[in-house]
Amino acid sequence: MNGVLLLVVLLIIGIVSRSNLIATAACVLLIIKFANLHFVFSILERRGLELGLLFLLLAILVPVATGKVSEKEIIGTFTSLSGILAIVGGALATHLNGEGLKLLQIDPEIIFGLLLGSIIGIVFMGGIPVGPLMAAGLTALFLEAVNSIK
Repeated sequence: MNGVLLLVVLLIIGIVSRSNLIATAACVLLIIKFANLHFVFSILERRGLELGLLFLLLAILVPVATGKVSEKEIIGTFTSLSGILAIVGGALATHLNGEGLKLLQIDPEIIFGLLLGSIIGIVFMGGIPVGPLMAAGLTALFLEAVNSIK
């Protein structure tokens, strides 16, 4: 039962912490495993991140598509302080996400620490779990800082 126990634990943690995303992900992976659809794992591993980011971007861009945000408002953000800081924040976040992806590829078992941290953030800090990539990016930044001190 390779991985089944860990997925069941994640399912229970997701339910207890009221994190539908964690619970659903664990449940879907259990279904794939028990249905012997193992080829789906390689597809998810190769393209799952891209698919998830696609849906995230679709959700974020809905106000543009529905006309709730105009071109004038978008152009105005490039000259406002919040818009300029958003550009800097976006650039830094994507850099950190890249570092997080590298960390997850080198040390994939770290995902359980990231999930536990996400659950703590949800339950005790009112956080929203948007994905482990940014958490991995912050972890990579922390590791780099600790290693530079040594």
